[in-house]
Amino acid sequence: MSGSGIAGRAGAVFDHARRRTRTGLGRVRAGFGQSLQITIAAVGAYAFAEHVLGHHGPLFSATAAIVSLGYGNGSVHLRRILEVSLGCTLGIAVGDVLMHVLGQGLVQASVVLLVSILLARFLDNGTIFTTQMGLQSVLVVILPPSVDGPFARSLDAIVGACFALAIMAISPRDPSREARRGFRTLSGEFSAVLREIAAALGGYDAERAQRALRRGRRTQPSITALESALKMGREQARFTLLRRGRLEEIEAYERCLDALDHAVRNTRVLARRLTAVIRTVRLRPQAVAALEEILTELAEAVDLIGASFAGGSTTAREAFSARARADLTRVAQRLDPAALGVRTYQGESLVMLIRPLSVDLLAATGLPYAKASTIPVQIRQELTEALPVVDPEEDDRPGSRTRRDSD
Repeated sequence: MSGSGIAGRAGAVFDHARRRTRTGLGRVRAGFGQSLQITIAAVGAYAFAEHVLGHHGPLFSATAAIVSLGYGNGSVHLRRILEVSLGCTLGIAVGDVLMHVLGQGLVQASVVLLVSILLARFLDNGTIFTTQMGLQSVLVVILPPSVDGPFARSLDAIVGACFALAIMAISPRDPSREARRGFRTLSGEFSAVLREIAAALGGYDAERAQRALRRGRRTQPSITALESALKMGREQARFTLLRRGRLEEIEAYERCLDALDHAVRNTRVLARRLTAVIRTVRLRPQAVAALEEILTELAEAVDLIGASFAGGSTTAREAFSARARADLTRVAQRLDPAALGVRTYQGESLVMLIRPLSVDLLAATGLPYAKASTIPVQIRQELTEALPVVDPEEDDRPGSRTRRDSD
């Protein structure tokens, strides 16, 4: 291998190591507070079980506290705490009963483990519950009996779970911090998709529109992660004494995510439709320019929605949301195919897809859907006004004048 090849590979390895180091340091900074909480809960539970309850080496108390708090983003801590405590308690109870019936040994341990896992799956589908119940039951059979009594380890697990619950209740962690970070990530991805669609339309590039569709589909993991973050934030706001006042804020975030989810889905449909339009017809230059401008302005509004989650104060968030709402209102009131220079049904189909997209984005700024749906400009109603409005139930009712006897 030449010297330049070795140098290039060494540089690539160095860049990879630098990125991994930067990512790792970011995780350390983000998880320092939670790491401190886990440490306090584990050490406190161990000390309580050892010095207050008089248990010898109560490792299960520290283990239960660590497993209960855990690290998973969006995990439901209260459910995890209950799964750990109940799983440990039932597992030890099952193991103790079966040990007295079957005795100790590898064969007995296999039977105990199988029975415990099947019983856990019958009672609940939680992974942690099944793991804890199976683990504790088999340890009862394999390990020497505890000098503190048959249910000492079960009590240790309950102590660990209680300490985890106490730490969770007094935690100063902001329940909306992860959600705000997730909104910024999602809005950045979403606005990039809208700009990609606008560029595809401006260049009349079907392949670029197809790339925008694929890029839009890749936003789903961000939506899923944000749903989990809001679920955890709601739980923290409900059970943390210092953060109960943030529950209303979390609920507003949930409504915003619901609207953005609908907007992203509509954008995927728009990208797919645009691909077909570009491949089949040629829109007028005036229509192309107008629609490209509309899509760019929608992307800028999404950026403002994302910026509303960057500031820490409610006033700053409301200011960004108000700016986005005003911009979206101006866009929605221009969404008339005739005013945009659209003369074909293919172009009209694009406008008709952008209209509900603008409504979804208006709802994402905090506007109720009932109000947001009235903002887009009214368009011609010839097709609907030419037909009578018929109640489907009345239409098929015997004796109705509108009933179709031929059916």
